[in-house]
Amino acid sequence: MLALLSTWVSWVAWRFRSRAELELELIALRHQVAVLNREQSGRLRLCSIDRMLWVWLYQVWPRCLKAILVVKPATVVQWHRQGFRLYWLWRSRPGRRPIGRETRKLIREMCFANPLWGAPRIHGELLKLGIKISQATVAKYMVRRPQSPSPTWRSFLRTETLGIAAIDMFIVPSATFRLRCS
Repeated sequence: MLALLSTWVSWVAWRFRSRAELELELIALRHQVAVLNREQSGRLRLCSIDRMLWVWLYQVWPRCLKAILVVKPATVVQWHRQGFRLYWLWRSRPGRRPIGRETRKLIREMCFANPLWGAPRIHGELLKLGIKISQATVAKYMVRRPQSPSPTWRSFLRTETLGIAAIDMFIVPSATFRLRCS
């Protein structure tokens, strides 16, 4: 009686599932049958295509773990996690792509020719020329200067001496030490 009741409940649940879910379950079951027919004797061996199919099914339909009979559901989850690990290992591989000697020379020439330009400006000019390189890489290959390229007070006073002297000529101190501007 209990077996009949469970069969009836599973049939009712099957009637209310979506068409896509039924198709995915059918794919899973047919693939299992194909794998079992392929292996006639000995231990069951899965190739990488089989694993990729199970991982894809798990991504699309996580409830496929209930339909798997050939491998343990934990194994499919392990393959899925291993795929993520391999993907991020590939994405975060160390090292930078090498920068060409001409590009490094061009960065240094631009830095010498325009001492007030920083890495953002040189980076923008290189992008205009069609050279795709990051701003951090431009900063890495820029020439380091011991002093700042901005003018110092000494150079400011040297260039503006005539103007400062002309202004001072018009100020006349009086006997009471008051300044008279004329």
